[in-house]
Amino acid sequence: MTSEPVTQPTVPNYGEGSLPDLARSVLAALGVNGAANPLALRPSPRVCLLVVDGLGWELLREHPAAAPFLSELVITGRALTAGFPATTVTSLTSLGTGLPPGEHGMLGYQVAVPGAGRLLNGLRWDDRVDPLSWQPSPSIYQQAEAAGVAAYRVAARALEKTGFSVAAMRGASYRAADSLGALVAQAAGALAASDRCLVTVYHADLDGTGHAFGSQSAAWFYQLAHVDKLAEQLAGALPPGTTMYVTADHGMVDAPPEERFDVDELPVLRDGVALLGGEPRARHVYAEPGAAADVLIAWQETLGSRAWVVTRDEAIEAGWFGPVDPRFAGRIGDVVAAPAGSWAIVASKAERLESSLIGMHGSLTPSDQFVPLLSVSSR
Repeated sequence: MTSEPVTQPTVPNYGEGSLPDLARSVLAALGVNGAANPLALRPSPRVCLLVVDGLGWELLREHPAAAPFLSELVITGRALTAGFPATTVTSLTSLGTGLPPGEHGMLGYQVAVPGAGRLLNGLRWDDRVDPLSWQPSPSIYQQAEAAGVAAYRVAARALEKTGFSVAAMRGASYRAADSLGALVAQAAGALAASDRCLVTVYHADLDGTGHAFGSQSAAWFYQLAHVDKLAEQLAGALPPGTTMYVTADHGMVDAPPEERFDVDELPVLRDGVALLGGEPRARHVYAEPGAAADVLIAWQETLGSRAWVVTRDEAIEAGWFGPVDPRFAGRIGDVVAAPAGSWAIVASKAERLESSLIGMHGSLTPSDQFVPLLSVSSR
């Protein structure tokens, strides 16, 4: 049985309740002069931000038994919108800069390099692209350090020096941690090392489990229990005067085989297309010169109510990316497609790995967009 698509997209609540607002509010809570505080976070000399990749608000609320510690925090917590696309590249940059996607320019998993005729994969990066030029705005870690607040990132060793890390999260001291126990120990050590500090802890395994097995699988439920223990142990290790916030970069939707459009099996979706960017639940479609109008019509007619399909200008006007810096507008597809319900737009030949995933994310549904904002403080 197929899911019924919703009629209206969940447009991110930039400026009032989104991931970039959390980043700016954290700086304000730490006393960084000039930082806005749209979420009205309380002042705190130490902030620990735990980012759990793929921990959607709706998924968390559906499974209180698997995550008793986090579920207690949900009672006083709230939902934020991730931003569009609701994907790691975009959302972690929003958290890393305090800017919405249209202002930091990291506009999806795969986007066109204007004038180059190729895509940039934000997670795998391309050495021909300078990350400092691609994303030129200062990070919140650079802003914190300039204000006398020590800044740390705690995550897997392999993530330390990637092009994506440089573009999105530069300026923090890095503490490598390749296990759950190491994440807690490294974060606790960083928090204890300074009277004023910002420590971001990133854990990716819940997202990877959802991609491989689905967010409704036993594997995902068991992994959520490990995440819950991570959060509980980290909360117990906080030094006095620390506030910990728990959030995520996006939610997740399981896309069943019968709810997938395969671009590589539907020539009408390839006609006039120079590059297919984005990912299955957030597509940037770059048209051949002069073909944008025909591509738009073909995609709208083929996908129908199963996706919101608009032009670049319409997506910008609707606020999907927040305010868009003109320098970055060319990175957005001529046509932008965001699947509704649990539909996906795959490319089984060109994107074998991405097309094989069960759990996906990126779109403008509540399941993609809503992420938790939970908090706990030590005395």
